[in-house]
Amino acid sequence: MTASSASLHLHHDRLNADWHKPALWLFLAIVLAHWSEHLAQAYQMYVMHWSMSQALGVLGLWVPWLISSETLHYGYALVMLVGLWVLRDGFQGRARFWWNVAFGIQVWHHFEHALLVGQVIAGHNLFGAAMPMSIGQLWIRRMELHLIYNTVVFVPMVVAMYRHRFPNVAEARTMRCSCAAPYAAAEAA
Repeated sequence: MTASSASLHLHHDRLNADWHKPALWLFLAIVLAHWSEHLAQAYQMYVMHWSMSQALGVLGLWVPWLISSETLHYGYALVMLVGLWVLRDGFQGRARFWWNVAFGIQVWHHFEHALLVGQVIAGHNLFGAAMPMSIGQLWIRRMELHLIYNTVVFVPMVVAMYRHRFPNVAEARTMRCSCAAPYAAAEAA
């Protein structure tokens, strides 16, 4: 094992032990910030009755090109995928199951974004569409589709975080981090 791979392994271990709790909080903050943008855009469309071209979320109102940047959306999908992968070793039992469900769904979501950014790079849109298209967009409009994708990743992620915070005794005994509620950690001791 080279020195750099040993260092990476050490940091990965610490990320899923000593640093797991703050890393999860940071990851959750990033996810919630992204969610707020999607929810603001949905509010603008469905409550304020703005057109799709006007409903840009919060950041998009200040920096309009953000909403149409496939690279930015792909970047977020990649951050989600990497975050779900890197932080998964800190989860055990039922929490690990739900975290893996979120990860598996994010793999597909990431693929959809890679397909979109690939069309931009190639300068050719699939299905003869006027704009880049993902597979899911064949049936569901893009804004709603991404609300669905983000929901089906977020829900099992939250279930995993809840199960991780409140593990059963057997799960708490195997935890290397300080994420468990104080009573769960005391019962496992």
